[in-house]
Amino acid sequence: MTGTILTGTVPVEGGHIAYELTGEGAPLVFLHGGAMDMRMWEPQLALAADHTVVRLDARGHGSSSTPIAPFRQCDDVAATLHGLGIGSAVLVGLSMGAATALDTALEHPALVTAVVSCGAGASSMAPLDERMFSDPWSRGRLAALAAAQAAFDAQAWTEAFLELGLVGPYRELSDVAPAVVALCREMITDTLTTHVVHGGPPPIPVADAARRAAGIGVPVLGVVGAIDSPDHVRMVRELVDVVPAGRLAGIENSGHMPNLDQPELFNDTLRRFLAAVG
Repeated sequence: MTGTILTGTVPVEGGHIAYELTGEGAPLVFLHGGAMDMRMWEPQLALAADHTVVRLDARGHGSSSTPIAPFRQCDDVAATLHGLGIGSAVLVGLSMGAATALDTALEHPALVTAVVSCGAGASSMAPLDERMFSDPWSRGRLAALAAAQAAFDAQAWTEAFLELGLVGPYRELSDVAPAVVALCREMITDTLTTHVVHGGPPPIPVADAARRAAGIGVPVLGVVGAIDSPDHVRMVRELVDVVPAGRLAGIENSGHMPNLDQPELFNDTLRRFLAAVG
């Protein structure tokens, strides 16, 4: 199937999940960050040379359905894997997607062979949860997001989100590759205009996920961008410290989205982890 890209949707309770599948070999399932969609994993399609690469749009993002009733993202992942006939997979998630991957390992362990958690921990450690942020820079960005949301100012919300979720505290937007910035703006705009404008409930977090993380029985690679915010770095470090088979990898010259900032380094890090865990 290498070179062929299959696209479609899998029904889930109250909606559907959009997917894209390509390549051959052991499956890798990529779960995007909040306000993004599966397009953020474009550089990781290179891994389809020796893996089946599956990209999903979370409910309320991309081509998946807008939420109309309470739901859990980990259950959507499980239903999608069942629908695609995938018995188990390595889950690779960033930010919101990292929390979803870890929650899936907790709630549907038979489906998960390993987890790559980039920029976040389990759902109760997830980004945009104000309880998890103590650094003044991060809290300032969260305040800007809240103010923009209250004012229904999509442009201001987008700029604040890009600062928190892409750029980080140690550089300017102009320091990020223009193509990456343009892609992120496009994904955020699509999420806001296709889904957020219609409302709908947020996903339900998995209860006590952070406390239960010590019970995750599969290998977990925590990935941090070297110039991501201190809070995001701390979340990943706390995760790998409690997971029995946890390990940490840093990506130089990268913020919160190392797969886009430094795709070759990110892919090489992922390949080494996959080789180590078999």
